Amino acid sequence: MNTRRMLFIVIPLLFILNNAVSFFVFQSGRTVQQSYNTMLDRVLLYKQIDEKTRENLRAINVHIMDRSQQSLKTLQSEASELKGLQASFAGERAVASAELTARSYRHMLDAFIVQEQHVIDALGSRTPLAYAAAYAEAESTAAFIQEEAYQLIDQELSYYQPIYRSILVQTEVMNHWGVAVFVLNTLISVLFAYWISLRINRPIQQLVRTAEQISGGNLQVAPPRMAAHDEFRTLSEAFVQMQEHLKLLIRKEKEGLEKDRLVKELELAVLQNQINPHFLFNSLNVLSKLALLEGAEKTSDLTVSMSNLLRYNLRRLDRPVPLRDEVEHAREYFTIQQARFRERIRFETDIDEEGLDVLVPVLTLQPILENVFVHAIEGMEEGAIIRLSVRRTPDEVQVSVSDNGLGMSEDIREALLHYNEESPRPDQGEGHSTGLGTRNVFKRLELFYDRQDMVSIESSPGRGTTVLIRIPAPGKEDVHVPFTDRR
Repeated sequence: MNTRRMLFIVIPLLFILNNAVSFFVFQSGRTVQQSYNTMLDRVLLYKQIDEKTRENLRAINVHIMDRSQQSLKTLQSEASELKGLQASFAGERAVASAELTARSYRHMLDAFIVQEQHVIDALGSRTPLAYAAAYAEAESTAAFIQEEAYQLIDQELSYYQPIYRSILVQTEVMNHWGVAVFVLNTLISVLFAYWISLRINRPIQQLVRTAEQISGGNLQVAPPRMAAHDEFRTLSEAFVQMQEHLKLLIRKEKEGLEKDRLVKELELAVLQNQINPHFLFNSLNVLSKLALLEGAEKTSDLTVSMSNLLRYNLRRLDRPVPLRDEVEHAREYFTIQQARFRERIRFETDIDEEGLDVLVPVLTLQPILENVFVHAIEGMEEGAIIRLSVRRTPDEVQVSVSDNGLGMSEDIREALLHYNEESPRPDQGEGHSTGLGTRNVFKRLELFYDRQDMVSIESSPGRGTTVLIRIPAPGKEDVHVPFTDRR
């Protein structure tokens, strides 16, 4: 049974038990109060009848003495009030032990009222002492009424005394039960609170200890076991899932580190097998000077261009360069390619000097130009034109590389633009690529500027190709360039 269900059962039971004891105590007290009120009302009624009887006798004496209308009215008023009390007494039901006495008391009260009326009537007759006998009877009846009232009161008290004792005993028992229930409820509440605290606190402490061990690096610790219907079972299962995910991430991280280690070892092996760049540059410079001394100026220029091209290609690829350096590098590259194609190609430039200070990833233009030579104009016998244009606008710098070569189909154009998808790479010509590729350039531009709308390609078969790169001007999208790339 889970904690919530236990709370729903135990707390209402405690509440019902407390209310039951309180109700029985209240009901017992209410019964005593009702019995006491009933008896007290009848005792007061007996007392009132007795007093009103004596007041009627006094009113008769006063009227006998003065025979005035005022005293007669007083007598009649007292008689009327006595009749009202008589009616009230007639509506009362006496206890069983005093029923005979109550009937006698009722008859005497009726007789007193009749005798009182006889006195009043006799006072109006012409016989002087005609009222004397009736007054004596009324006075005797009033005395009997008083005695019967005391007897009725005594019988009422005798009747209710055992009832009161019984009720008092029951009340005492209920009071003891109330104390016992209070003590029992207190103990149950304390035990229940302690049990609830264990049900809640113990799993939390176990989970905290498990979390501390996991945070300390112990991923093999077993999470605490919870009952099937326990609310903390969900947390325990979440800990198990977290451990599995951490183990998976650590395993993947180890695999990634192992791959990086292998790549580094491979790069080191490749570097060890490469010719020393300084030796290569020095050798090319010697060849250039020797060709110049021998009068081969074109050979000397080509050697210098090759040296500059190699030097530029050996730059760190994670450092950006000004667009000016990329344009100069593109000219050096075209110089080398022109030595191969000679008069078959013409390189045109339209450069806006204000746009050459923007930063771009190194080797941005050469792969695009290389793609033009390999796929666009290599098969042309004459009239090939390659045009490099740089335009500065208020919001961006537009760099375009266009040609009048073979062009490309829509499928190839889409494949070049959708460089994030797995598709064949059209720029990997055998023996002609630097390894960066056109799509590699587009991807690096996207990562460098954190934008995906920087490159567009216009081309159709037989009508040439134009690659347009939109570089954000400084102060516009420049804030997205990582700081590490600006060193």
